[in-house]
Amino acid sequence: MTQDALPLSRLVSVDRLPARGEVVRVEATESERAALAQDFGLAGIASLVGEYRVSGDTRRASVTGTVRGRVTQTCVVTLEPFEAEVTEEVDVDFAPASEPTSEEEAALRAIDPPDEILDGKIDLGALTAEFLALGLDPYPRKPDAAFEPVVEDADVSPFDKLKDMKGPKGGG
Repeated sequence: MTQDALPLSRLVSVDRLPARGEVVRVEATESERAALAQDFGLAGIASLVGEYRVSGDTRRASVTGTVRGRVTQTCVVTLEPFEAEVTEEVDVDFAPASEPTSEEEAALRAIDPPDEILDGKIDLGALTAEFLALGLDPYPRKPDAAFEPVVEDADVSPFDKLKDMKGPKGGG
């Protein structure tokens, strides 16, 4: 997927990061939130903000912060829309795509590979969308929703209906 195809993209050049790092805020626009809601199968996204501290250089960058969103999901019990808050902590390392230079680095990358620095940039918009997706409840339920099974007639057993279907005795 190209950077242009992402619904939310905020590129930061790692070669321009100050030595002490910098604070970056990513706030999705209305059209970006609508596109993400469609991508994630949500009824809507009212707000989406990522607040990060970005530090590093061209060889390695670190991003820490928080993603907060207010989304409208569909309850799996009642099928009614409801609003939910999403808050996810972010702690991600970035490095250029390269072959590990040692066995130790290869082992570390196998456990927790860094995200890629592409063309000297990291995409904090894509990171914001990714952590929103990670924070979504896959089976959203309204706080007051309760599943109650449908009971047709408590006095009638399912086997009673089978008796009615049975032919006359001794018909075999």
